[in-house]
Amino acid sequence: MNTKSFEVNGRQYDPPAKPIVVICMDGSADEYLDITMAHGRLPNIQKMSVSGYRGMVRGALPSFTNVNNSSIVTGVSPKVHGICGNYLYDTQLKQEVMMNSASYLRSGTILAAAADAGRKVAVVTAKEKLRDILSYKMKGIAISAEKANLAQLETHGIENVEAIVGTATPAIYSADASLFVLKAGVAFIKAGLADFLYLSLTDYMQHTYAPEAPESLAFYEAQDKLIGELMELGAVVGATADHGMNAKVKADGSPQVLFVEEMLEQQFGDLGFRVICPITDPYVKHHGALGSYVVVHLDAIDRVEEVKNWLMQQQGITEVYDRAMAVHVLEQPEDRIGDLVVLSARDVVLGRRASYHDLAALDGTLRSHGGRYEEMVPMVLSHPLKPAYRIKAGGDPRNFDIFDFTINGTIV
Repeated sequence: MNTKSFEVNGRQYDPPAKPIVVICMDGSADEYLDITMAHGRLPNIQKMSVSGYRGMVRGALPSFTNVNNSSIVTGVSPKVHGICGNYLYDTQLKQEVMMNSASYLRSGTILAAAADAGRKVAVVTAKEKLRDILSYKMKGIAISAEKANLAQLETHGIENVEAIVGTATPAIYSADASLFVLKAGVAFIKAGLADFLYLSLTDYMQHTYAPEAPESLAFYEAQDKLIGELMELGAVVGATADHGMNAKVKADGSPQVLFVEEMLEQQFGDLGFRVICPITDPYVKHHGALGSYVVVHLDAIDRVEEVKNWLMQQQGITEVYDRAMAVHVLEQPEDRIGDLVVLSARDVVLGRRASYHDLAALDGTLRSHGGRYEEMVPMVLSHPLKPAYRIKAGGDPRNFDIFDFTINGTIV
């Protein structure tokens, strides 16, 4: 197994002669681990917590999937790698576009560098939307659970995936979508196809079920079993999350939404407002394109400060930044955000206008993410930390430090 060092975005990685597995447990707020563990259904993660390490880390904002997966595989913030949402308004093209192409990525990835250094790299993501970004300039295997049956050797680095994994391609709106990712990781290591893996799950279950729900408990128990199999294969395992998850509802259980574009037009009239919901993606059953973070573009630039101050006074809105402060405080790429960035309270989501969001498409209640209250996530490692990394863990570690902690920071 190749142990050649490599450098990415100013950080050196010195991989041991063991399989490296980093898992993004999509949507896994720490309470999902706590509650499932309290029921005695996470024996392997509990073992990791005792003999390895478990703590909390700060994710990238907005606390969305594309943003944080991009941060994890590059080891840097959105300000550097350029991915600031699933969706944005391209001011040059004058179009609203999906940000799911590697063409938007401005940094090299740890995965591509590991492959260039001689490791057998595999990326397995639940959602197809992430595959292009995560496999940017990478030699190796890159598949999604969503379209595993379509993988071809020439384009994905592998074929006959269902036969290798021993499982049929799952439905994306299911627990099986995430479990397929972990099963693929186990299968690829067993078959000698990969020794450096990034496994990115989907948050359908967390959008649909609270941590104490029987369905959630069963899902995390199944994850735990597969993580145990990875450790039995000798892998050094690091797991974190891209974001947490919270119920965004009123006391009666109905969605608690602020339609920001409508609010602004009612207060200020036609100033050319365009509100972008960066959570927007094809998976409408997850969240209905409603999250706790939006950006606002307006034509009347001389009114930005006035609009910002008014928004800050509205109940349910917790933070508002102009472009310069969003770059500084939220680590955003200056040319890809709006004139204002707005974040909401723990139980509130922000939308554009009522006609823009199909709440009937939601699969159950409204649970979502994107803001400050989903920023803190767990980090769990299979091996104990070196002294220097114990100190680092006590500071302000980020979820995108996970490859550094897993590769460089553990005592193997």
